[in-house]
Amino acid sequence: MNQNNNTMKNSSNSYNKPHENHLFRLIKSTLLLSLLLFISIFALTALLTTLPPSSTRIFSSLSAVIPSSSFYSSHYSCNLSSPDPGPTRLTHIMFGLGGSAKTWEARREYSQLWWNPNTTRGFVWLDDHPPKTTPGSFPPYRVSSRAEFQFGPNRNDHSNSDRMARILKESFDVGLPGVRWFVMGDDDTVFFTDNLVKVLSKYDHREMYYIGSSSESVEQDVMHGYGTAFGGGGFAVSYGLACELVRILDGCIKRYHNFYGSDEKVSACVAELGVPLTKEPGFHQLDIRGDVYGLLAAHPVAPLVSLHHLLGAKPLFPGENQLDSLKRLLHAYHADPDLTIQQSFCYDHSRKWSVSISWGYTVQLYPSLIPSKVLSIPLQTFRTWRSSSDGPFVFNTRPMKDDPCERPIIYFLDQVKEVGEGETVSTYKRATAADGKECEQSAYKNAISVDNITISASKTGPEKWMKVCFLRRRILLPH
Repeated sequence: MNQNNNTMKNSSNSYNKPHENHLFRLIKSTLLLSLLLFISIFALTALLTTLPPSSTRIFSSLSAVIPSSSFYSSHYSCNLSSPDPGPTRLTHIMFGLGGSAKTWEARREYSQLWWNPNTTRGFVWLDDHPPKTTPGSFPPYRVSSRAEFQFGPNRNDHSNSDRMARILKESFDVGLPGVRWFVMGDDDTVFFTDNLVKVLSKYDHREMYYIGSSSESVEQDVMHGYGTAFGGGGFAVSYGLACELVRILDGCIKRYHNFYGSDEKVSACVAELGVPLTKEPGFHQLDIRGDVYGLLAAHPVAPLVSLHHLLGAKPLFPGENQLDSLKRLLHAYHADPDLTIQQSFCYDHSRKWSVSISWGYTVQLYPSLIPSKVLSIPLQTFRTWRSSSDGPFVFNTRPMKDDPCERPIIYFLDQVKEVGEGETVSTYKRATAADGKECEQSAYKNAISVDNITISASKTGPEKWMKVCFLRRRILLPH
C-alpha cells in the first residue's frame, strides 16, 4: 500500500513539474519582452529629440510616430494659415546678400544696378563694419553675429562660409513683416527683380521650396552636388521651408563645417528636411571663364533672373567696361523684362540667310540656312570654371570656329525704345571680329554689308510664359 502511494506521489510530481517549468518560462519571457519594450521606447524618444523636423511633403505618413515641429523647443513662431495670400510682389521678398567689409566698397556698384530702396527689402551681411560708407542706393548692411561661429586664424578654414550659411537664419530673425521668400545671393550678384517675382509667383510660399540652379561646369557640380543651388547665382527659400530650416540650421552647419561653400552647407541642411532642389534655368552662377557671350546669345526659354561672376569676365558689350555693359542690358530689360535675352530665329529664304536673335543683347547673321536646332546650341566662347578646360558643361555647345567663313556675323544692341501701345524697336550694330578676320566669300560679303539690324517686337507678359509661341518679331533688313 505504501509502495503504491509512493508510486502515485512520484507520478503526480512528475506530471506537475513540466507545467511549473512552462509557467516559469512564460513569466520569464513576459518580463524580458517588457524590459525590451521599455528600452526601445526610451531609445526612440531620445532619438527623436535629436532628429530635425520631418518634411511634411515626404514624411507625412509618419506623423503618428514622429513629433511635429512644435516638439522642438524653439522661439520661432510661423503663420502659414493665410487662405488667399494674393499675388506675390517684390515687397514679399527679403534679400540676404553675403559680402565682406574689404570688398563691399567696390562690389556694391553691382547691387546698385538693381536695388530700389523704395521696393526692395533686405540687407548685405558683412564680416565687419566697412572702412568707409558712401551714401547711395545700395542695400543697407549689417554685421553678421559671431555668437554661433568663430573666425579661425587660418585663412583656409571654413568659418567664413559658416557665417555666410547663417545669413538665411539671420535674415529670418530680423522679423520683417509680410515676407514670403528669402532670396540669398552675393554682393556682386545682379538680380532681375521683375523676372524673379514672376518665377517665384509660380510656387506657393507656404509650402517647402528650395529654388535655384546648379553650376554650368560639370566639374563644379560633381564636387559640390547637382542638388546644390549655387549661391552666387542666387537661390530662393520659401517661408514654409525657412520656418523649419532655421530651427536646425546652426547645428546642421556645425555637422557640415568641412564642406567648402556656404551654399553646399545650406543644401545639405535642406536635404535633411527631405526637400529637393527645384531648378529654374534663369538663375545663373556663370561658373565659366572668358566670354559669356555664347551662353547669353542662346539663353534657355526662361526669364532671366540673375547673373554672377561678371567681375572677372569679358564685358558683355565690346568697347565698354562691365558696369556700363550691364547698364546697357538693363536698359533693354526695363523696356521689356520678359523678352530680355530670349532667343528666336528668322530666315530669309530668298538670300538663304539665317538670323538668331537674343533680344536686348545680340543678333547673329549667318549667310546660309542653318537648322534652328543648331542655332539653339550655345557657341563655346568660354571654358570651365575650375580647370579652364573645354568642358564638359551641363548643356551642349558648338565650337566658335577660327575660319571666319564658318562664324556668324555678330551685332550688339545699340539702342531700344518703346513705341506705341506695347511695342518696342531695338537696333543692333555690327561688331568687328575680335581677330579682325573677315570671310572673302561672295555670299559672306553680301551679308557683312549689313551694318545695322532693326527689330520691332510686341511686348510680352508673364501670362505668355505658359504658351508655346509668344515671341512675335519683325526684323528689318536692307533689300
